[in-house]
Amino acid sequence: MDLTKLRKDFPTLREEDAPAYLDNACVTLKPDSVISTIHDYYSKTPGCGGRSVHRYGSKISQATGQARSKLQNFLGAETQKEIVFTRNATHSLNQVAHGLPWEKGDIVLTTDREHNSNLVPWLQLEQEQQIDHRVVASNPDNSFDLEAFELACANAGSKLKLVSMSHVGNLDGVHIPIKEVGKIAHDYGALICVDGAQSTPHMDVNVKELDIDFLAFSIHKMCGPSGMGGLWGRYDLLDGLRTIQSGGQTVQSSTYDSIDWAKPPARFEGGLGNFSGMMATGAAIEYLSKIDMNAVQEHEIRLNTIMTDGIKDLPGIEIIGPLDARKRGGICSILMGDIPVHDIALLLDEAAGVMVRSGQHCVHSWFHNRGHNNGSLRASAYLYNTEEEARLFAETFSEAVHAFS
Repeated sequence: MDLTKLRKDFPTLREEDAPAYLDNACVTLKPDSVISTIHDYYSKTPGCGGRSVHRYGSKISQATGQARSKLQNFLGAETQKEIVFTRNATHSLNQVAHGLPWEKGDIVLTTDREHNSNLVPWLQLEQEQQIDHRVVASNPDNSFDLEAFELACANAGSKLKLVSMSHVGNLDGVHIPIKEVGKIAHDYGALICVDGAQSTPHMDVNVKELDIDFLAFSIHKMCGPSGMGGLWGRYDLLDGLRTIQSGGQTVQSSTYDSIDWAKPPARFEGGLGNFSGMMATGAAIEYLSKIDMNAVQEHEIRLNTIMTDGIKDLPGIEIIGPLDARKRGGICSILMGDIPVHDIALLLDEAAGVMVRSGQHCVHSWFHNRGHNNGSLRASAYLYNTEEEARLFAETFSEAVHAFS
């Protein structure tokens, strides 16, 4: 990657005092092509796709179809009919959770380090439909315990209905062997749903090669617009899934007492769509498709190695996950004891323009289970970040820790 050339594509990075933006696990910056696509929708063709046949409507229908096709190719899907536009990965995971048929006692397995998006829906189903949600404990360093997972599957037996796990943890950047996990789940007759919010933006993810059943992802973490996500599912599974957003365009026809449901993906995209977001999704995926995603992953690991080496020996701090940065991708999340993480985050921004995340990162369960109620400080890199920014974070963070010690 030509980093100097690439950074010129992002307006916020062209500013004279551009920040060292290291909050990419939350939301990424947007390139010119995405921003201009949104502007063009509202200024040139502000129509309604999939319904109106006038020139505005036809333009939008064509553009959203192209965006769906780009996502199909990016993910290695069989057909664009397997691509559903959603609001975010949370919406996608809820569609799977509340769209599948459940029986009392059906077992769902997750890890012990899931984002609330892949925990709360299963807890809700446990309360409302009496499913059995079980947690697979990780190794002490937060790496995936395959033996514990295999044992959990064996204990569940024929009652195992679904395995739903994050491909890469937003807490720590640790990835799990999804292909192997999926094979084991399928051996027990269960489905596998993957939270890909932290993997699809950072590495090559091919749904056919992984042999999974569902993939949830967020476009706002992939250089795309806020309020946009996606769900990929095997078409035969989508065709049997109940929609959680029924209404306009989710049906082929209706009477006062009957429904003729539309085929996927329309069945799951009820109501007037976020057309500018869909079009900008196409622009974002087109942008990423021109970049080697394996190179992105290696670049982020290099940056994380710089950050890790610069802070790992500081007194009173602990990096969440394996100390080896190669096992944490682009995420460096730090426990700080009694040092107030929000104060450190503010100090980094005010003193050096370094933007990071502080708090519990929607993984409250992990923090509460371990008594780390102060949360952590998380620096997360992306394709446009530089080695200088990684060093700036390490140096400024070190100074801040010494100041509070």
